[in-house]
Amino acid sequence: MNAVRLAAISSEPLDLDLHLAAVDDAAAGAVTTFVGRVRDHDPDAATPVVALEYSAHPDAEATLQRIAKEAIGTSAAIVAVSHRVGRLVVGDLAVMIAVASPHRAEAFEVCRAIIEVIKTDLPVWKRQVESDGTTAWKGLGG
Repeated sequence: MNAVRLAAISSEPLDLDLHLAAVDDAAAGAVTTFVGRVRDHDPDAATPVVALEYSAHPDAEATLQRIAKEAIGTSAAIVAVSHRVGRLVVGDLAVMIAVASPHRAEAFEVCRAIIEVIKTDLPVWKRQVESDGTTAWKGLGG
């Protein structure tokens, strides 16, 4: 069952049903999901956040695949994971992860490991746009 069935960097809106279908397996008794959305605030922002502009290194998709495989390790988990690029407004989905496994603890552990490593290692950068026009680059990760 151990597999990465989807690891994508996409300029298209993310589809939860697509991710759930990718990890569908009769042996999986648990499915966890994580959806990261653009929010309207940031502790460092002086005014409301109105958008995030994501850009990715050409190797980002391969890195995402590696992150998912490493998170799976020797477990029986199945993973579908995607990260958006382009301009996203408040409420848009930026990251989506679905993990299926025989047991819930494993599904939660793999899902959490993936998002934590995405935040530190995925070569995707975001420029935060505030309502007053101020912008700020927010570094490596999603």
